[in-house]
Amino acid sequence: MEITNSTSNSAELQVAFRLNPGATAAEITLKPHQKLTAEGGSMIAMSPNISLTTSTHTKKSGGLIKGLKRMFSGENFFLNHYTGSEQGGTVWLGTALSGDMISKELRGETLVIQGGSYVASTENIEIDLSWQGFKNLVSKEGLFWIKAKGNGTIIFNSFGAIYPIQVNGEYIVDTGHIVAFEESLNFKLSKAGKSWLSSILGGEGLVCKFHGTGTVWVQSHNAGSFGSIVGPKLKPRK
Repeated sequence: MEITNSTSNSAELQVAFRLNPGATAAEITLKPHQKLTAEGGSMIAMSPNISLTTSTHTKKSGGLIKGLKRMFSGENFFLNHYTGSEQGGTVWLGTALSGDMISKELRGETLVIQGGSYVASTENIEIDLSWQGFKNLVSKEGLFWIKAKGNGTIIFNSFGAIYPIQVNGEYIVDTGHIVAFEESLNFKLSKAGKSWLSSILGGEGLVCKFHGTGTVWVQSHNAGSFGSIVGPKLKPRK
């Protein structure tokens, strides 16, 4: 099955998501001279006339420190930059974990994405990191979130299926299932049950309570839980 995001705005990307039982791949059509920045190692295939360069950050502001900050967030040290030729071209992108991908048009607002879920963005999207302090140390999730802001298209992925939840007031989400959320939302960590004992025994632990108006994108699978199940079964390297 194919889902295509089609718009009349010439500045927006044309993205088709190929939905298969195992995972989603994104076929991105670049117009002549249109630029795309993508996570290093995410390319599956591309047209032979696409120009490719590599840096540690966005094409206009590379830097060793920003590359190191990306590594701490769970992303790759390098970013790849694709440019369409006079005839344009296509780029296919995939992700390390099986799951969905989704694209969103930003029009000046800020999107907060969990470390490891960023896939690609157009050149006018600024990608940076936001330190979440002791909140995430306690929640045992990633220490950094990625902040994306600007005007253009951003693509991010999930582990398993991805679902948008519209928040108008308050909504509770398990910390391991958060993919992204709009910065218009505030959140605080809280116990899942009425008491700490019930939260721990129920296997939920800490959750995020979102407040405000905006969208939270959640994933059907939890990478941490998956790793704790699969990890002990893997044979150690000799």
